[in-house]
Amino acid sequence: METLKKWRLNLTSKINGIIEKPILTSSLVLAALSIVVLSLSARYYLSDFDSFWAQILAEAHGMIFDIAVIGILIFWLNQNGEIRQRIRMYKDEIDDFRTWESEEAAFRTVGNIKRLNRHKIYEINLVNSYLTKTNLNYINLKGSNLNSANISNSSLIETNLENSRLNQTNLENANLNQAILRGAYASGANLKDAYLIKTDFEGAFLIKTNFRNAYLMEANLRNSYLMGADFENASLYKADLRGAKGLTIEQLSQAKTLYLAKFDDDLLKKVQEHIPALVGA
Repeated sequence: METLKKWRLNLTSKINGIIEKPILTSSLVLAALSIVVLSLSARYYLSDFDSFWAQILAEAHGMIFDIAVIGILIFWLNQNGEIRQRIRMYKDEIDDFRTWESEEAAFRTVGNIKRLNRHKIYEINLVNSYLTKTNLNYINLKGSNLNSANISNSSLIETNLENSRLNQTNLENANLNQAILRGAYASGANLKDAYLIKTDFEGAFLIKTNFRNAYLMEANLRNSYLMGADFENASLYKADLRGAKGLTIEQLSQAKTLYLAKFDDDLLKKVQEHIPALVGA
């Protein structure tokens, strides 16, 4: 009895070992089925090989069709399903880190933004996200929602923020040189001490935006909405302010320089009349 028991245990152990190895299991199953099928087909090979071979080739063509059409279709569906799952995971992680104010949260959120960009996802919900001291250079956030996000001291060189929402967003001391903010909604945003050289704000909503001490050299502010915007000590050298709505002489008088800045004719006359030193210095 002991010998039989040991033999059963060894057999069970070997079977379990085979089951745990899928390639070995598949190979054994294939070998067993091949022996059965070939044994049953032996008389057909011997008696009518040509006819039997023709049927095998017909089945082979059917197999090729299955692989070419059904196999590729299933692969495509699985691949797309995996991509959608990854995109969902990246978005969920951004939500998880949304209100966590730490360097790790900022770093991981930026990583997820870049991964979404690789999947051509640009409209991302980043409301209240913590992104201070991060590298967001050349990222595409066109149409994204960054309302009330903290992006202070970050680098956004040539970042695409066209038509994005930046209301009440903190961009203090951020570098947005040559960034694209055409049509962006940035009312109440904090751009104090920000670098905005050659930044494109055309048609943007910049109502009550804080530009104190900002560097707006050669910035494009054409047709933007600047009601109540604060330009105290801001450098507007060569800035294009033609067509700007709500811009007053009082706002411009607080600027550091307006040298070579472009204005509509009526506003240019007021500037030359009331604050000529800023235009010529």
